[in-house]
Amino acid sequence: MLPYELSSVAVARQRLCSDLEKWGVYEAAIDDAVLVVSELLSNALRHAHPLPSGGVGVAWRWTDGHVEVAVSDGGAATEPRAGRPTLSSLGGRGLGIVEFLAESWGVRHEGDVTTVWAVLHCPQPTVNGHHSASGGSGNTEVAALRECG
Repeated sequence: MLPYELSSVAVARQRLCSDLEKWGVYEAAIDDAVLVVSELLSNALRHAHPLPSGGVGVAWRWTDGHVEVAVSDGGAATEPRAGRPTLSSLGGRGLGIVEFLAESWGVRHEGDVTTVWAVLHCPQPTVNGHHSASGGSGNTEVAALRECG
């Protein structure tokens, strides 16, 4: 749970990046996942109401080379959907980016809570034909060189 404010986007990005690094995920996949969580959370803050608690929910889980990110809010007057903005439009590209980067994405409604989720391919490097162990032990150089943000 994060505060319903723009500064929460940076907090979510940092935490997701750190978790995926710890789990040994490829750098490019981390970048994609962080961009997707940024878009989903920014959209929730821009277009939806906060949850009854006054915050916004952000969650992710990584299993079998995939990460699912999810952002829950108090809903909006319109349904989240990928737009097709004109070249001169200043916005409206966020869910199109999510649609491009994710293997799948969608919207769940549970009472007054709307959750927008996306699943991305986030593999670990292989070492001798096997994926590196959870915790990133086979990928410490990448984690040391990378800066989350």
